[in-house]
This record gives sequence, structure tokens and C-alpha cells, in this order.
Amino acid sequence: MSPKKQYYKNLADSIIEKLNLRGMEGYYCNEKAEALSMAKQFLTPGCFVSFGGSVTLAEIGLSDELKKSDYTLYDRTSVNTPEEKSAMYAKIVTSDYYFMSSNAITLNGELINIDGYGNRVACLITGPKQVIIVAGMNKIVTDVESGIARVRNMAAPPNTVRLGKKTPCAELGRCADCLTPDCICCQIVITRKSIIPNRIKVILVGEELGY
Repeated sequence: MSPKKQYYKNLADSIIEKLNLRGMEGYYCNEKAEALSMAKQFLTPGCFVSFGGSVTLAEIGLSDELKKSDYTLYDRTSVNTPEEKSAMYAKIVTSDYYFMSSNAITLNGELINIDGYGNRVACLITGPKQVIIVAGMNKIVTDVESGIARVRNMAAPPNTVRLGKKTPCAELGRCADCLTPDCICCQIVITRKSIIPNRIKVILVGEELGY
């Protein structure tokens, strides 16, 4: 194991201890192939599954894997009209398993997420029976304040470019604290504890994934 990989594992082990204290289950995988295998192990036959928008899930291959699986997938990317999206969201919140990433995770095990519409953070908070988070070790931050700064300056700008949004950060590459119609930083959610023990499971991956 390389020094960097050993560092990632040591750091992940300490964060997992904090996650457990906060009522969340924590796991560590050395690489994304291992993370994909672990994520799939949580699924049960005949279950209902969904996932939030995530570059990380795409990078480990989970988004594609769920689309070709034998599970019942509630796929928000398969609908277009406002009516279809509303009906799909009503199904997604009843999922047995909801997959997502986290924009940042503190050394103390707090999850930091910033959304536009808020459908992803809403499912993190309540609805789906189990929430499974996959996050690369590049998402680790020292505290909540630095986590919010990371999301707004390192995650949001490339995401606005990816989504074709017309925001200052898409052009400047850094947050301008905008209130534009295309702003994707509308909801800021800090998860400091899971009120339902072990409902939230966090898989930390010893690679740089997502934004």
C-alpha cells in the first residue's frame, strides 16, 4: 500500500469512528471497483432503488449498474415534464435504498451538502429507508465552515459547467455568492446525526472522485 493510500485508510478509520457516534455506519474501500461491489451488497432482491445526481456514482459505475439491474429503479433522469418529475419524486421518497454522494465530510463525521432544488438533500433527511453515500477522500474537510467553502468554490463551479448553468461561478471558477435564476446553491444541509440508527451508510473511497 502506498503512503498516500495508507494515509487515506488511517484518516478514514478515524472518521468512521465519528460517523458511528453520530448514528451512521462507515466503511472504507481502497478503490472505486471495491466501492461499487460494496454498494451493491446492500441491495436486497426485489427492492426499490433510486439515486441522486452524482458524478461520483457515475465514476464508480453504479449509475449504469442500477439501470441494467433486476431491481425496480426509480430513475429521475428518465422523465422530462414537470408532471412526470413530480410523480417520479413521489416514488423516489418511498425507495428502499437511495444512493448519493456527499459534497463534503468533516473530520468529525458531519455531512455537508448543497443543492439547487433540494430533492437530493430531502431524501438524505427523510423518506428512503436506507441512504448509501459514496465519497472519495478528496471530499474530507476539517470542519463545517471549510466544508461549505469547499462546496461553493470547488464543487459548485464545475457542476454548473457540467449542467450548463449560467452563473458567475461557471465563468469565474469560484463562488460569487450569487442569487441568479440558475443558482445551484439554494439549500445548505448539515447532517450531524442520523436520528434513525444506521439509516445512513457512508462508503469512503481511497481515490479522488467527483467534485
